[in-house]
Amino acid sequence: MTVSKITEVRQYLTFKLEGEIFALDVVKVREILDYSNITKVPQTPEFMKGVINLRGSVVPVVDMRLKFNMPPQERTVDTCVIVVEITIDNEATVLGALVDSVQEVFELEPTHIEAAPRIGTKLRTDFILGMGKREEQFVIILDIDKVFSSEELEMVQEMKSTVAA
Repeated sequence: MTVSKITEVRQYLTFKLEGEIFALDVVKVREILDYSNITKVPQTPEFMKGVINLRGSVVPVVDMRLKFNMPPQERTVDTCVIVVEITIDNEATVLGALVDSVQEVFELEPTHIEAAPRIGTKLRTDFILGMGKREEQFVIILDIDKVFSSEELEMVQEMKSTVAA
């Protein structure tokens, strides 16, 4: 989906990473969990923190700071996991996104969303749906389905099946 395809008011869940505010369409959010123990799975990339048990289901957890090449941070009382459902190659996958803090849910009109900036050809920005303007600050609206590559999602699926076995 591109900014031009956003033609109606949508609700977004905002969260912080290193002081920056990001947003996800609430349609993609299943729930928000307090930070709890994450079981590390060997031989996975650093940004894949491990898995959690969510009511009997194995849910991979990704550290969004590390995914976006930000420095790691010690966990705080505000650190939480946003459980999202992403779709890639017409397949739904549930995963947890570890973030610094969750802010709020708010509505944003299409007129308050600008296209993602072009930063040259070497930097990938296709996962940024747009830049929302809210109370004199920008909110980076993510297309969560495009944040992870198909190879990374294959790894997530393998991680789930290895732990579940």
